[in-house]
Amino acid sequence: MTDATPTFADQVAAFIASAKVAAADGLTWQEFGQIVVELLTLCIREADTLSHATGPEKKAAVVEAVGLLFDAVADQAVPLAFKPFWFLLRPAVRAVVLELAAGAVEPLLSLVRSAQ
Repeated sequence: MTDATPTFADQVAAFIASAKVAAADGLTWQEFGQIVVELLTLCIREADTLSHATGPEKKAAVVEAVGLLFDAVADQAVPLAFKPFWFLLRPAVRAVVLELAAGAVEPLLSLVRSAQ
């Protein structure tokens, strides 16, 4: 009998696939931010249950998931008129989003734990 419980990576992949569908017609930056917070909450909740990983490893996995989400949908939040500039600014914006996500892990962890 196999374990049908989705893994952390499976859940991240499913969330990103769903986000891609939602972003197909475009996103506002507010909607993108909301999706990031939803992913952070999901990842923090699931990473907290991983007994084989250390705290820094869990945090790295959460931030990596945000990076995957950024790569998948952030371009949809940029208006067409700004696309030429976006491709110049994208690496810096990605770095800022990942830093913000890394800084949000500990505060969200306590919120997620208190909600359980």
